[in-house]
Amino acid sequence: MAGNKPESKDGEAVLARNRAASHEYHLLDRFEAGIVLQGTEVKSIRAGRANLKDGFAKVVDGEVFLYNAHVSPYDPGSRENADPVRTRKLLLNAREIRKLAKETHTPGVTIVPVRLYTKAGRIKVEIAVAKGKKSFDKREAIAKKDVEREMARARGTRRA
Repeated sequence: MAGNKPESKDGEAVLARNRAASHEYHLLDRFEAGIVLQGTEVKSIRAGRANLKDGFAKVVDGEVFLYNAHVSPYDPGSRENADPVRTRKLLLNAREIRKLAKETHTPGVTIVPVRLYTKAGRIKVEIAVAKGKKSFDKREAIAKKDVEREMARARGTRRA
């Protein structure tokens, strides 16, 4: 389906992941959204050439848009390629958009993309309402991960 990307049991193949999101933010609420793409962007994403690290989403006039998500140009696409960091519309239902708008009015709360994946042949993006972590939260998370790693090493098992 997506080249050498692993496919899960329910037909979802993860195409891109934002690992920095869980390190930089407390992820509060998650939503699945469709994304409006052009043809060459679809081919590029399926080839694994997308980066969500600097991406964020905003609710503007009752619509949700994804900013700064980088989709590399598709080489055979030539003049058909779109701007790699163009603003892309996310497809959610009205109730979800109202909930996102309400939650992001709180200072320090934003919407970040967590992963891009395929579902039933369509490319979806998982977004999360996120609150920024303080530096001591990050240190605490790293220390907790180190302790878990040491316990797993002592048991002689590895995390899958």
